[in-house]
Amino acid sequence: MEADRRKLCQALAIAPLGGLLPRLAAAGEERKAALVIGNAAYKVGALKNPVNDAQAVAASLRALGFEVVLRENTSLRDMIEAFRQFSMNARNAGVRLVYYAGHGVQVKGRNYLLPVDTEIRAEDEVPGKSADLNELLDRLGANRQGINIVILDACRNNPFSGTEVLGPDGRRLKFRGATPAGLARVEAPLGSMVAFSTAPGGVALDNPGEKNSLYTKHLLAVMRQPGLPIELVFKQVRLGVARDTGRVQVPWESSSLTGDFCFTPGPGGVCTTAR
Repeated sequence: MEADRRKLCQALAIAPLGGLLPRLAAAGEERKAALVIGNAAYKVGALKNPVNDAQAVAASLRALGFEVVLRENTSLRDMIEAFRQFSMNARNAGVRLVYYAGHGVQVKGRNYLLPVDTEIRAEDEVPGKSADLNELLDRLGANRQGINIVILDACRNNPFSGTEVLGPDGRRLKFRGATPAGLARVEAPLGSMVAFSTAPGGVALDNPGEKNSLYTKHLLAVMRQPGLPIELVFKQVRLGVARDTGRVQVPWESSSLTGDFCFTPGPGGVCTTAR
């Protein structure tokens, strides 16, 4: 009896190393966290779809088992805090997803997401009055476990290009600078995918006649297909948007994913390898 008891104790002592840790890791990988932001109520260049888009994406992700934080019409302070909190709270998740709908601009090869309270009078004010996408990607890329998915329906246009803005003394001034259209190309960090609603430098359609943008409309439909790997999800979205716009808008992705993921698992909880 004593010998058997010692064997049982030894087995329990080594179990965390040989058995329990892999199961704990699997449980951690199953946790899926998402931050969803929709900005529409801009002082300059107000949009119709982003809040609707964000609400629809948040609802779909919750139905697919994601823990979702939804933010609408965020100020600069609220947006930066939301990114910071998400980076901290989701660091142990197996899947971290950020969805952003709203205005985005590029300045000198870097991409910036615009809060609704921004008042930018010149191109050189953009970095200090918006959220730096590259910084968010760096934070997410620092995680050595799990995968990161960043979805940007954020290339509708440059709201400041060619517009008049109010100067500090109340006079109307032309916006200073010539930021290129759309967003700049990025390289996804290892373990990450960055999906854009249109190609680098391109402009996406806000689709004001519909509840959702064209890109998000296709994304919501395709992500429900069982067993479809994420790479094929965005391929199907790209084909649908390109077809509906006569190739005027062609979604684009940068991927350095190292694992498999599907929004809606197929039979047995797995992703298919071909479609």
